Amino acid sequence: MNPNEGLLWEITIGEQMNRLAREYPDREAVAYTDRDYRRTWKSFNEEIDRVARAFMALGIKKGEHVAVWATNVPEWILTFFAAIKIGAVLVTVNTAYKIYELEYLLRQSDSKALVMIDGFKDTDYVQIVNELCPEIAEGDPGNQHIKRLPRLKMVIHAGKHTPAGMIPFAALDTLSHNVPESEYRALSGSLTCDEIINMQYTSGTTGFPKGVMLTHRNILNNGRFIGDNLAFTTEDKLCITVPFFHCFGMVLAIMACIAHGTAMVPVDIFSPLKVMEAVENERCTALHGVPTMFIAILSHPEFSRFTFPVLRTGIMAGSPCPIKTMEQVVSDMHLRHITSVFGQTESSPGCTQTSVDDPLEYRTSTVGRSLPGCENRIVDPETNQPLPVGVQGEFCTRGYHVMKGYYNMPEATAQAIDSQGWLHTGDLAVVDENGYYKITGRIKDMIIRGGENIYPKEIEDFIYRHPAVSDVQVIGVPSVRYGEEICACIILKKGQSATEDELKTYVRGSMARHKTPSYVWFVDSFPMTASGKIQKFKLREIATERFGLQEAGQIETA
Repeated sequence: MNPNEGLLWEITIGEQMNRLAREYPDREAVAYTDRDYRRTWKSFNEEIDRVARAFMALGIKKGEHVAVWATNVPEWILTFFAAIKIGAVLVTVNTAYKIYELEYLLRQSDSKALVMIDGFKDTDYVQIVNELCPEIAEGDPGNQHIKRLPRLKMVIHAGKHTPAGMIPFAALDTLSHNVPESEYRALSGSLTCDEIINMQYTSGTTGFPKGVMLTHRNILNNGRFIGDNLAFTTEDKLCITVPFFHCFGMVLAIMACIAHGTAMVPVDIFSPLKVMEAVENERCTALHGVPTMFIAILSHPEFSRFTFPVLRTGIMAGSPCPIKTMEQVVSDMHLRHITSVFGQTESSPGCTQTSVDDPLEYRTSTVGRSLPGCENRIVDPETNQPLPVGVQGEFCTRGYHVMKGYYNMPEATAQAIDSQGWLHTGDLAVVDENGYYKITGRIKDMIIRGGENIYPKEIEDFIYRHPAVSDVQVIGVPSVRYGEEICACIILKKGQSATEDELKTYVRGSMARHKTPSYVWFVDSFPMTASGKIQKFKLREIATERFGLQEAGQIETA
C-alpha cells in the first residue's frame, strides 16, 4: 500500500492556478511595491495563459527546457507558470552567474529558450549573452543557430530596450493570438502531475552544479504542507525576499502561496529597508528569509520606526538559524509564529518543519518534525544502519518529495539515492523521543582535529552568544600536527570590539579545550551564494592562504 495514498494532491500546478482563478477571482494574487504590477488571481492566471500560448507560438513544446535568468521580477513568475502550463521544464539560473557558469548550465540543461533581464548588480547579462552567442544579433530571433550552444534557439528579453536578435517579453501578448485557445487547452489538459516541470540547479558549493528534476507533485505538495504549518489562508500576505530561482523562493514561498491562495508580495532584490517598507505598507502577515537577511533587518538603523502591525509567521531557513536571532525576530518583529524548515533542493526541499503551535523552545532549537508524506531517519554514515533516538548520524529521507534524479547524471543520482529510495542528504542530525530533529552539522563540514570529531555548529552557536559578535562561521584549516585546526571567522557588531585572545578565552572557559579555535579571524562579510548560503569551502581557501597554511594542506593530503 502506498503510504501517501489519499494524502497528496494528484493535480498539476496549472490546475491549481485555474482553481484559484475560479474561486477567488477578485482576491489579490501578486503585489509589487516598487513597480506598477498588481494582479488578482483571475487577471494573473489570464496573463499566464497568454504567455503560455506565446511560448507555443514560438515553437516551445512539451518537455523542452526554458531557462530564466532574472531577479524576482514579474516576468520570472509569468515564465515559470506559463512554461509548466504547456508541459515545458523551467530551468532556474542563479542570478550571480557569470559567463562560464551560464554556458555550463545552458549546455548541460539543453535549454531551448532563455528568458533574461538586463543584469544584476555588477553583472551585465546582455553583454555576457552576446559574448557567449555572438551570432544572436544577426540571426533569426525565433530560431537562432548558436555554435557554442546548439540547443538554444531563442532569447527573450524582459526590459525596456531589447537588444538585436532577442524577442521582447512585451511582444508575447501579441504572439499569443497565433495559437488557438482550443489547442492550448488541449495541451494543458493532457498534462499529469508526475511529469518533470522544473530543474533547479544545486548551488554548486562543491563541484559542478547539478540539475535537480522535480515534478508538479513534488513541489506543489511540498509547498502545501509547508503552508499548512504556517496556517496560511487566503487572508494572508507573504513578503518574498528570497530569490525565486532557489527552492526557498520557489517552493517555500511561491508554492506555499499557490496551495493556499495566499497573496505574494515579492521584493525584486533584497534590501533591509525595502523589505521593512513592503511588510509595513502591504500589511504582510508573513515573511521568509535566511538568517543573514533577518540579521540585516534587525541591525538596520531605521528598524525602530517600523511596527509590523500584523506580521505573525514565516520561515527562517537556508542555513543554520542562530538561536539568538530567532529569539530577536520573535520579540522585536512580532513573528511569534516563525518556523524553520530543513531540507535540500533534492527533496523539493522540505523534509521537516516546526509549526506555529510548537513552543518557542522547539522552534528555536530544532527544525521540527517530519512533514506529511516524508519518511525520515538517522543512519550511521559508515554502515547505513538506522540509529536510535539521541544518536547522531546522517539524515536520510524517502517519499513523494524526493527528486526524480539529476539531469543527465545517472551516476551522481545513484550516489544520492540508494536502492531503497532513501535520499542521503550529507547532513548530520539527531532526533529526540518526540520526533523533533536537530541538525548538528554537515558530514563534509566536520572538522577532525587529532582524531577528535568537531562539529562547527556547536561552536558557532556558542560564539554567537558573545555580546560583540554579529555573526560567525567555524571552519577547519590545514595543520601539520593535527590534520586540521579550528578557525573562527567573525563579524563584529557595529561599534563593538574584541580581540583574538578574548574570543579564545571565551570559548575555552565554557567548552572542551580541543574546541577552542586556534585562529580567530575578524572579517567584514562571508563569501555567499546568491541564495544566501555561506560558502565555507571558500572561507577555508581564503583562511588557508591568509594564515600561510598551504604547505600544511599539502602535507595533510599527501
